[in-house]
Amino acid sequence: MGEKKKIYHALVDGATAGLSDKALYDFVQMECGKTGSKKIVRASLLALSDPDLRDGNILNTIYALAIKHRLDVVGPDQHESEEVEVAPSIATKDVEEPAAKRQRSKAKPTAVAANPQA
Repeated sequence: MGEKKKIYHALVDGATAGLSDKALYDFVQMECGKTGSKKIVRASLLALSDPDLRDGNILNTIYALAIKHRLDVVGPDQHESEEVEVAPSIATKDVEEPAAKRQRSKAKPTAVAANPQA
């Protein structure tokens, strides 16, 4: 959690200084060493959920950075220490065939069957 806080503070400090986009990303990497996009996006989300951070310009800058780097692919030169386990999808699980539905009789009941008191 400490590294995320360090990245968070670098993001806020850089955005407060007026940095944005590539300059902010480079500032965070300079302050925190070689950190990947994934960690920067996570720290950005931490900053966006911080109730003490109320400056709209800073929040917009951090939000724009998070959106831009959200879909970045982690390259072989970037080492992420966290591995994500993905649960198997419902589509890949073996699914039993549902039981056959009962067929309704298409024959209409006779008058005697419809009115047993007659």
